[in-house]
Amino acid sequence: MITRAVLLYLSRQFWLKDKFAYFPGFRQMTRRFIAGENIRDAIEAIRELNHSGITATFDHLGESTTSREEAVADVEEYLRVLALIDETGVQSNVSIKLTQLGLDIDEEFCFQNTRRLVGEAKRRGNFVRIDMEDSSRTEVTLRIFTRLFREFGTVGIVLQSYLRRTGEDLGEVLALGARVRLCKGAYQESAEVAFEEKREVDDNYLRLTKRLLTSGIYHGLATHDERIIEATQAFVAEKGIARDSFEFQMLYGIRRDLQQRLVREGYRVRVYVPYGRFWYPYFMRRLAERPANLWFVMRNLFTG
Repeated sequence: MITRAVLLYLSRQFWLKDKFAYFPGFRQMTRRFIAGENIRDAIEAIRELNHSGITATFDHLGESTTSREEAVADVEEYLRVLALIDETGVQSNVSIKLTQLGLDIDEEFCFQNTRRLVGEAKRRGNFVRIDMEDSSRTEVTLRIFTRLFREFGTVGIVLQSYLRRTGEDLGEVLALGARVRLCKGAYQESAEVAFEEKREVDDNYLRLTKRLLTSGIYHGLATHDERIIEATQAFVAEKGIARDSFEFQMLYGIRRDLQQRLVREGYRVRVYVPYGRFWYPYFMRRLAERPANLWFVMRNLFTG
């Protein structure tokens, strides 16, 4: 059986991208979950989602930048994305990773790059979500996010239920009045900082979800786990929480049947639409979140 550690290792071997591309069906499989390599591919994917009653988030795929020129190029890409959202009228916001914008080069350089994007998003009436990466970057990510939220307001943060610290972080973010995207987490972490058992991660996810849903702030719950979704629906019904006061968030190409069912039931759904030439590491990390997803992905080639 292929383990999570193996899949994470493979995700860092970018040279394997072209090797795997020779396998029959591999390109078809990845295109099911990656919109394409350029903005226009993503626009068309989002347009189709919008027609189904689903909103979206642009996710320009990339790895940690190693030069200021690379970081600035990513900023320019996202500025083009924000302009195209206005031009085409698609219902979407944007998601960014701080390592793409120079976090590993210099914190203030990264802050100023991100500030350009958040400021432009606000000017255009849009919204930016800052993704959370591995735990070594949690503190600085929250620090940059907090500065931007206090200045602009139109920026949200991702928190991960597998980190032991997230309950405390959530309290601080809610005190700001900010919007949260809650996910489980996809990085390899030590037992000191992260829960190791799936049950612990799931239980924490549900505890945090209840705090989000009763906060009076519009949040996003990122999960494909039907057990968690059903528990969330039961809590919403029990507390009389409006179905349009939050949104479920999912990944492009994963559980399209579930996405459509939730829309029919009156829930809001947003899909993260990844695009870009760095699709290979993203794709492998999605499999690594749970190795059984390898077979899940194969099944999704033939079902809703």
